[in-house]
Amino acid sequence: MLMTLVETGTRGLLGAVFGPTHSGERAYAMRLLTLLGREHLLLVDRGFDSNDFLAKVAATGAQFLARCTSTRRPPLLHPLADGSSLARLGAMTVRLIEADITCILADGTRVGGRYRLATTLLDPATDPADQLIRLYQERWEIETAYFGLRPTLLAGRVLRSGDRFAIEQELWATLTLYQVLRAAMIDAVESRPGTDPDRAGFTLALQTARTEVVRAAEAVGEQPHLVGTIGCTVLANLLPVRRPRISVCKVKSPISCYHPFSGQARPTTSTPISAIEITIHDRTSAPTPVELPPAAEPDKPQGPPQETTSALTPVREGQAVEDPGGRMTLMLAVLASSPGEPQHARDIARTLGITNINSFRVQMSQWAHHGLIHKTGPATYTLAC
Repeated sequence: MLMTLVETGTRGLLGAVFGPTHSGERAYAMRLLTLLGREHLLLVDRGFDSNDFLAKVAATGAQFLARCTSTRRPPLLHPLADGSSLARLGAMTVRLIEADITCILADGTRVGGRYRLATTLLDPATDPADQLIRLYQERWEIETAYFGLRPTLLAGRVLRSGDRFAIEQELWATLTLYQVLRAAMIDAVESRPGTDPDRAGFTLALQTARTEVVRAAEAVGEQPHLVGTIGCTVLANLLPVRRPRISVCKVKSPISCYHPFSGQARPTTSTPISAIEITIHDRTSAPTPVELPPAAEPDKPQGPPQETTSALTPVREGQAVEDPGGRMTLMLAVLASSPGEPQHARDIARTLGITNINSFRVQMSQWAHHGLIHKTGPATYTLAC
């Protein structure tokens, strides 16, 4: 498993760590935090939105802009003028921004979803919510870096070495070559003020380096910005201005059963975007609390035994679903507290104080089968339309 810290503008590597997969992404990311400082703004995906990880990021002096999972609802403190709100993540005060982002394609199709961002940039006057939302898309620049590493530099080949030491040596050599090429590209771009680094082609730089490898003395020139043969070739063949595009998210593993992400109706191929709409949600109040049934009073005299029945909730004409103890009603109240937002069965169970989570997941699946709720993903549900 390879974990890197990448600069979004140049796609240069600030640091990299790797090792066995069982350690997990977050453990490797922790090892890169020493590279952060007060001059950095870290953009991270929702896989890194844990309180402990973000607190350690803030402890470095760096700011962060992190996407939160849909089930996270931090306690709100008070609203801000731009529609965002101050909230709490553990012992840390953050600014919470929630927005619907809709991409309008050339044929008029509209696709998108809801994003919830947490940031330590607390002042809406200096960092407006809409600007931070547009900035967050720069996080995907790390995918461009990985595309340069794996499909381009390695041409899809796996590492050839068969022992740990040799694998580490081969991977560090690959990362070093990637960094040298990026450095040559950025030296070239900086020699022409106003040129977007996105327009420097990594594939072209790699091909030029391969051609010039036997003439290493001419690979770097004497110009102040070290624009050698590679840089001159990059500047002479700048890519067009990048177009906004969208496509379905895919899992690259050939044995995975989750190839496309089914949560959104995105196009299966890369499709140009003609416009992007951002609607910021003003979360000025906390979600409606769910009232649980009161606990039984043991000191209260018990009356004569009474006949008990299970409540039945109608779903469709001629159908009914058993609701023992009103659990379904409470579940619907939790989903109704944040309408339209998918919630995981595990989080709903914890809200209701249910300890047998596996049994509750099966029960929710049955309710979805009867059409009472809508299943949006594995063990994830919303209210039925």
